[in-house]
Amino acid sequence: MQFNTNPIAWNDPKRQDAFQDWFAHLCIKHDLNPSTLTLASADASFRRYFRVNRALNPGQSLIIMDAPPNLENSHAFVKICHMMQAAGLLVPDVLEWQESLGFLLLSDLGHQTMMQALTAPTGLWGGLASMGDEHSHVLVPTENTLELFKDATNALITWQLASQPHVLPNYDATLLHQELAFFPTWYLAQNKNFNLQAPGQNWTELLDAVFAQIVKHNLSTPSVFVHRDFMPRNLMLALDENEKRLGVLDFQDSVYGPITYDIASLMRDAFVSWPEEFALDVTIRYWENAKKHGLLDSNGLWNDFGAFYREVEWMGLQRHLKIAGIFSRLSLRDQKHHYAKDIPRFINYIRSTCYRYRELGPFLKFIDEVEHIQTQDGFAFGRV
Repeated sequence: MQFNTNPIAWNDPKRQDAFQDWFAHLCIKHDLNPSTLTLASADASFRRYFRVNRALNPGQSLIIMDAPPNLENSHAFVKICHMMQAAGLLVPDVLEWQESLGFLLLSDLGHQTMMQALTAPTGLWGGLASMGDEHSHVLVPTENTLELFKDATNALITWQLASQPHVLPNYDATLLHQELAFFPTWYLAQNKNFNLQAPGQNWTELLDAVFAQIVKHNLSTPSVFVHRDFMPRNLMLALDENEKRLGVLDFQDSVYGPITYDIASLMRDAFVSWPEEFALDVTIRYWENAKKHGLLDSNGLWNDFGAFYREVEWMGLQRHLKIAGIFSRLSLRDQKHHYAKDIPRFINYIRSTCYRYRELGPFLKFIDEVEHIQTQDGFAFGRV
């Protein structure tokens, strides 16, 4: 999430009136100063977040979530919030919930996301990283960066250790395929105007075969609770009882599925890129920690980091294809055009993964044709 102080606008006057009535009650009950209400953040969904200060203690603030019930599932947010608190994670407290309207009052975990700390020269945690290439958004990690990512992976392990089947929706083959379908529907057809039915080509058959391979890999790993968007923009640098901790946000889409998903999400970020050696370093440390806690006790992933990293890459490939499609939809359908600038990052992720695995060679050629990239055939080292 990106935090700001923009004024609040409403597209629905009736919803605005309902909010004002509810908010007036809150101001009395929770000692809020209505004049301090500002837009705190807006994300890729239909949710919005407001920040408001307390009247008698202006240094304290609370967060209001605006989640239209016909578009957003607040029940999942509240359920998973309580689950994460029980697991020992730092998440917002739900102080009030107007269920029929989709308004929630939450505790405030602070003003700085992990992403903001990573890209800022100074801040609560100090200068953690500096921007490398401003066009590719490659971050240059420091020792402090690694410490912060250790905190992030520790939080991830904490969430995974609480895992139980039949509590959250299954991240099964059906859902994985549904997400992959965003790529041909929105990226290929709508964004690139690419004709999958071109004469003499059977691109649909190729996509079906590649997607089946991806899902088979994805489902071959142990299942745990999956945050599904575990990345620095959704982690907060918070002070909890005078102790710096990472708070977790945007967890309402959590599922039960591949253990590889969240570490792939963390290290192959939607908005910045990390050097490969840094991604490997953090992933190895996570793998060792997961082994120590018994999370990788099967499927050949216990003693072989290479096998584990291969599955992380195949899981990442599913996410990259999905997000290329979702970001295209956000830009084209929802007029959130700023998401389009990060799509090339995912195409680079896709091409890098395909280059490393021989069975993805035909798919790499397909992506290069879509992107009008000409490559020379020849021998390549490092492919498996």
